[in-house]
This record gives sequence, structure tokens and C-alpha cells, in this order.
Amino acid sequence: MDTSIRNAPPSNAFKIVDVPDPYKELSALRGSAGTFVGSGELESPWIPFGENAAIRHFAFDVRNNIYSNILWIKGPGVIGTHYHRGRIVMLCLHGSARYLEYPWVAGPGDFIQEVPGEAHTLVSEHPEGTKLFGWMQGAIDFYDDKANFAFTADVWWFMNHYETYCKEHGIPINPQLYI
Repeated sequence: MDTSIRNAPPSNAFKIVDVPDPYKELSALRGSAGTFVGSGELESPWIPFGENAAIRHFAFDVRNNIYSNILWIKGPGVIGTHYHRGRIVMLCLHGSARYLEYPWVAGPGDFIQEVPGEAHTLVSEHPEGTKLFGWMQGAIDFYDDKANFAFTADVWWFMNHYETYCKEHGIPINPQLYI
């Protein structure tokens, strides 16, 4: 028998299976439930991020300084130079993007990983810009074109970005974003 190929266990039963869990009560008491954020603007609106970009927030985890969103650069443009103090993984959903510091260009379906201690200048030269889904941890320090520090974005900055916009526009804060 070839054990190098693995398949999901066969099942055609559309039913909930009660999986044995020795920590079920403890998990219910001390853990947190999974979340779902739908595609509607009330669940998570597109919030301006400069003149040519917007962010749609999906998750804020204050215990681990983790946040998740889609960054939308609406046409050819630049998200200024930034320095990572944590790991970031991104998936290009639409258009294309690249960093000036590297030779590659990410297109739909391409995976990007950034590690602490790297500085990048994100650009899109695609006529329709780009949409990048990101799962990020730690702070991101932004700099102007003369390497002067501008601001730090971390989970608290992104939460404030979301909550301030919602309050200003009468949009209810979505508790599903807080994990």
C-alpha cells in the first residue's frame, strides 16, 4: 500500500460529528469562538488609507498584536516605505503589486511573506491597482521618502482606524472582528 498519498477520510454524511474532546468544557470557558465576517459594507467597510488606497478589516487580536485585512490600492500607486517588526503573510487577490526592493511581481494567487527586520516600498503599476489579503503580526513603522519616521501601525492603530471611521459614518462596530 502506498502511504505517500493521503486523502481525506471518505464521507458522504452531511451531519455534525461530535468529536471527542477532553478539554471541551475548558475550551468553552476560557477559549474564544471562531468568527465570520461577510462581504457586506456594514460587516467591514472599505476605509480610506491615503488618497489612492483603502483597507477592509477582518480581525484584531490584541493579545498577540495580530490583525488581518485586505489592502486595496485602487490604481497605479505607492504605499510608502515601511519597516516590519513582525511576520506578515499576504495573498494577491487582484491586479499586481511588487516591492521596489525585489525583482518579483505578485499577481492573483501569488503568496508573499515578509519577516521582521525588512523594509519595503509597496507599489502597484497595474491599471486596476491591487487587492492584497494580509495576516499580520507586530508593528509596521512607516517612513517618508527622506527616511523620516511617520507613524507606527499595529493592532491598536488598525482598530482605531476601523472604529473611528465607523463612528464617524454611523456604522455599528462589528464584534466579530475582535478575536
